[in-house]
Amino acid sequence: MQKKSKNFLTVRALRTKQGGHEIYSFFMNGGDITRVADISRIERTEDDAVRGFQRREIRDHVRSIVQYLDQGGVLFPNAITLAFSPEVRFVQSRGPKPAQMLDMAQSGSLVIPLRDAGDRAGWIVDGQQRSLALSEAKNPFFPVPVVAFICDNLQEQREQFILMNKAKPLPTRLINELLPETGGVLLPRELSSRKIPSQLCSHLNKNPTSPFYDLIKRISDGGKGTAVIVDTAVIKMIKNSIGSPLGALSTFKATGTEQPDITAMYRVLSTYWSAVKEVFPDAWGLPPTKSRLMHGAGIEAMGFLMDRMYARHSGKPDEAAAVKADLTKIAPFCAWTEGEWDHLGMSWNDIQNTPKHIRGLSDALVRIYSVKAPR
Repeated sequence: MQKKSKNFLTVRALRTKQGGHEIYSFFMNGGDITRVADISRIERTEDDAVRGFQRREIRDHVRSIVQYLDQGGVLFPNAITLAFSPEVRFVQSRGPKPAQMLDMAQSGSLVIPLRDAGDRAGWIVDGQQRSLALSEAKNPFFPVPVVAFICDNLQEQREQFILMNKAKPLPTRLINELLPETGGVLLPRELSSRKIPSQLCSHLNKNPTSPFYDLIKRISDGGKGTAVIVDTAVIKMIKNSIGSPLGALSTFKATGTEQPDITAMYRVLSTYWSAVKEVFPDAWGLPPTKSRLMHGAGIEAMGFLMDRMYARHSGKPDEAAAVKADLTKIAPFCAWTEGEWDHLGMSWNDIQNTPKHIRGLSDALVRIYSVKAPR
C-alpha cells in the first residue's frame, strides 16, 4: 500500500543494512517511480566534468515494454534500483516479533518527498527504460518491486550502476567513460584493467596541449564536435601497452605497494603521438574513411610501434627527437591516405578494424622500422 499527500509519498517497506548503507525493499505504483526519482543522464558540464551516468533512453526498447505492459495481466517482477538522498525517512513499525523469526530486516513505512523533475529525492540507478515504460503505460497503478539505498554521492551511484550493468549489454564506451569517475570500489579485474586506460584517454582528449585534443569520440559528447577517433581504439592501444611486458607504458604500472604513475604514462603517450602528428600532418585529424591513421587499426598498430621504439629510446635525454627521427625514416613507406602497403599487398583503404588486419599492419610497421631505422 502507498499513500500520497501533497508533498510526500509513503510506502510500506523493509529496511536492512549492507556495507554501512541502509537498504529498502518495497512495492510502489509503476507510474510513480519517475515522480520520486530523476534519471541522471551522462553529459559534460561547461567545465568538462562528467555529470550523471545513464545512457540516453532507447525509444524502441521503451515502446516494446509499454506494449507488453498494456496487454494486461502480465508478470513484471524485475526490481527497479533507486538511490535516495538521506532526507528520505523510515518509520519503523511497532509490535511483537514472531518467535524464531529470521531477524534480518525491520518493517515500517518509507516517507519519500515529492518534488519537481531535477530536484527529486531519488535517482534511478538501474531500470531507466522500465521506469519510463511504466510511466507511459495505460495502468499507472501497476505494482512494481523496488530496491533502494541511501546515498547522495554521485561517485558511488556510478559505481553501483557499473557493477549492476556489467553482466548486461551496456555499451562498452559508456562503461569506459564512467570508470575514471569511480573511486575506491573493488571492481572486477576486467573493469579495473580498463580504468587507467580510460582515464588517460580522457586526459588526452581534453588537454589543449595533447595531440589528441578534441579528436576522441566519447559517448557523453552526443556526436557533437570535431572528434574522429573512437575512444575504444585509444583505450585498447593504451591497455595493450600497459599489459605487455615490453610495453612503453608497462614500466609505470602498479607493482606491489607502488601506485601506477599515470603522469609518466601520459608523458610517453603525448610525446610519441605528438611526433606522429608532426610526421604525418596530412593524415592527422581526418575521419577514418580518409585516413587509416585515425582508424582503429591504425591507432592500435601505431601503438605496437610505440612499444618497439620506446624499447630503444625510453629515458634518453633526446627521447622526443629520437622518436620523431625514427618516424620520419619510415614515413615514406606508410600509406595512410593513399597508395598501397607494399609489405601487406593491400591498398590503404582496404585495411579494416579486424584482428587479422591489425596484426598484419602492426607486423608491417615493425618490419619497416627494423629495416629503415636500424640500431
